[in-house]
Amino acid sequence: MNALSDRADLIELTGRYADIADLKEFTELPGLVMADPVTIDFESVADIPPMTVPLGDYVEALRGSFASFSATHHTITGHVIDIDGDRATIHAHVRAEHWVPDELADGGPDRWLVVGFYDNEAVRTADGWRLSHVRLTASHQENPHLAGAALAAGQDG
Repeated sequence: MNALSDRADLIELTGRYADIADLKEFTELPGLVMADPVTIDFESVADIPPMTVPLGDYVEALRGSFASFSATHHTITGHVIDIDGDRATIHAHVRAEHWVPDELADGGPDRWLVVGFYDNEAVRTADGWRLSHVRLTASHQENPHLAGAALAAGQDG
């Protein structure tokens, strides 16, 4: 346990968080990345208040939210990390791209883009660092209507 290895672990944790959605790996990876329960705050993109939920509920919400996207790609960079014992904060830049199938694009744009920042908190557990609080603040979006179309299609399917 030293600051450099903790920092490397926290950056990797953030990368694995992106992999959950981008690889659509909702089985093993969430337990390696997230605390249970976890606090989520996507109010700036989803217009729902922050909430603390059991990890299983969050995973099912993720699975449903990403089911109809043909591909996603989350680039998370510029990590600024503060470690205080067994707690850490991680501020990072994010560019999240979400593509919908042609039938959902309906002849229009096929990509929902979110650019902004993650301000996350992590806790050290017996099994390593886990994200306990995830907050996304969007500073720019393109085609946010595609998020709703993808979510509706996922709920219908």
